[in-house]
Amino acid sequence: MDDALRDRARRAGIAPDWTDVTGQARSVAPETLERLLALTGADEPAAAVPPLVTGVIHQAIPLPPEAGTGVAILVLESGERAEITVHPGDDGRCWGPPIDRPGYHRLQLRDREITLAVAPPRCFGLDEVARGGRMWGLAAQIYGLRRPGDGGIGDSRGIVELARAAGRAGADALALSPTPALFTAEPERFGPYSPSSRLFLNPLLADPAALFGQGRVAAAIRAAGVGEALQRGEAATLIDWPEAARAKLSLFRALSDGFDAGSGGGLAEDFAGFVRAGGALLQDHARFEALQAARLAADPADRDWRRWPPALRDPAGAAVAEFAAAHDREIRFHLFLQWLADRAFAAAQAGARSAGMRIGLIADLAVSMDATGSHAWSRPTDVLGGASIGSPPDAFNADGQNWTLAAISPRAMVETGFAPFLDTLRATLRHAGGIRIDHVMGLARLWLVPDGMAPTEGAYLTYPAEDLLRLVALESHRHRAVVIGEDLGTLPWGFAGRLADHAVAGMRVLWFEREGDGFKPAERWDAGAVAMSSTHDLPPVAGWWRGTDIAARTELGQYADGGAAERAQREADRGRLWQAVGAGPAPEEPGPVVDAALRFVARSPSRLALVPLEDALGLDRQPNLPGTIDEYPNWRRRLERPAGEALAEPAVAARLAAIRRERQR
Repeated sequence: MDDALRDRARRAGIAPDWTDVTGQARSVAPETLERLLALTGADEPAAAVPPLVTGVIHQAIPLPPEAGTGVAILVLESGERAEITVHPGDDGRCWGPPIDRPGYHRLQLRDREITLAVAPPRCFGLDEVARGGRMWGLAAQIYGLRRPGDGGIGDSRGIVELARAAGRAGADALALSPTPALFTAEPERFGPYSPSSRLFLNPLLADPAALFGQGRVAAAIRAAGVGEALQRGEAATLIDWPEAARAKLSLFRALSDGFDAGSGGGLAEDFAGFVRAGGALLQDHARFEALQAARLAADPADRDWRRWPPALRDPAGAAVAEFAAAHDREIRFHLFLQWLADRAFAAAQAGARSAGMRIGLIADLAVSMDATGSHAWSRPTDVLGGASIGSPPDAFNADGQNWTLAAISPRAMVETGFAPFLDTLRATLRHAGGIRIDHVMGLARLWLVPDGMAPTEGAYLTYPAEDLLRLVALESHRHRAVVIGEDLGTLPWGFAGRLADHAVAGMRVLWFEREGDGFKPAERWDAGAVAMSSTHDLPPVAGWWRGTDIAARTELGQYADGGAAERAQREADRGRLWQAVGAGPAPEEPGPVVDAALRFVARSPSRLALVPLEDALGLDRQPNLPGTIDEYPNWRRRLERPAGEALAEPAVAARLAAIRRERQR
């Protein structure tokens, strides 16, 4: 391969080599490097001085050489001003003096101003919340929570009811599935990890009574004529997303119409303030939602804004402004939906905290967003068009994966003062006491697959990890929120240590905590990570014990040998699991295994243990089966009983009481 091409790739942050899951070194194809170099704008001149520089309190602040040396004015967030001196360093950079207060301060130089994001050395950590103790909580799929009046999709009221029941049982946290905005005009696109925008919320998960009260909601249901449709959704075992969405959106539209008619009272000022605070980002999202709906109404195949007429691809252009003026009521409706969702989730976090939870809700930050969505349309320079995020081949996917998600441009981050990252981080933390960063290794690198190429033909693109970790730490403290990083899989060398140094808690999942041929004793699990029995992509304990996941994959023809090897391996692992968690002869039924496994996980020294709701209830089906789309009911399962009542069942209550006792030892 051309050494000059490889050097260009390295300078642009594109790794020309990578190591596969077996430890074998691989080289990236020249075509991949050429295409990614073009996409990242590696040959274009960079901005001379970035608008934002990160640093750590009590440490000298590194500045680019273009900042220049000499006297400058430091303006702290408080408004205090001080004259400082910027010195040259031996490494070619300039250095400002240490700052003893975290925050976003301003450094006024001779001809420019730089924001200094000065962070604490570590995130607001689990230790600070636990104060020497050990906490526990539940992990729940919001849409699956059932309550009377939810219309067929679990919502923020279901969160409150579950949080109250969990709080009574002693839980300190409720980790939730992602809540970002999907595609209102395409309710069949309901995968929570492929959002239209991570800056806004999915209104289908909002309880309108949080704002309007049950009486006005009941009147709106009658006005919209959707009572029967909502009842059908509530009775269903699986969510029919298109049908349930149509009914709920009709209800929301009736509420919006009544609100527009002047019956909003004091809420009108709150709505106006929300819209003002949302600014251009909120307006652009509402415009996209209305515009996409109009395009799909005219042509159901017209779902990708990248194929719209050029004038409609420019959110700041005259054509979009004309559309907005002609469709003001529709755009106002989408502003209304975001206001409704924001206030509903604020009420949910308040409800969780009032239930006695020390952390409350833990929000899930999806790794990225769909390239056809609102964020990519309104901020096209934020993303790298022409490639998708995925993963290289591993033990679970021999052909690698293409997640069809757009990647944020590292260059755009730096040149905009990390605006795409900070806006997303703040939106996720807005109504939460914690955050789970999906695929946390994306802070350091992402596997990018050029369009039209196989996942095996991708390459790793480097991100400014130290800057991003400092910003996470700063925002974590400002929101008093703990940070969890989904670190399952292959991490870049040394990255686990960097996460630990920044108090980003990793995840330790029962199925992966192995030692030799068996399972690692819980007492030797990582104290700095979150202990879990399973995740949404893995079988719950009852399903693992029964082999429900293997049966599902066998039925779908995913095993060349009909699943024989998997069943044999599972049978051996069942004995190893019981040897680790139980005593006496292994039971056939999963109930005692679930009880023992959850007590086992609870014995870990982790400051926080999270139990998926499926395990707390002893269910055997996982929310999502990776590698499937429609073949398995991903993201559609609902609880059989209302969320608050389900935890009161004697077997479930005893299970949670046992977890609480273990955590209090």
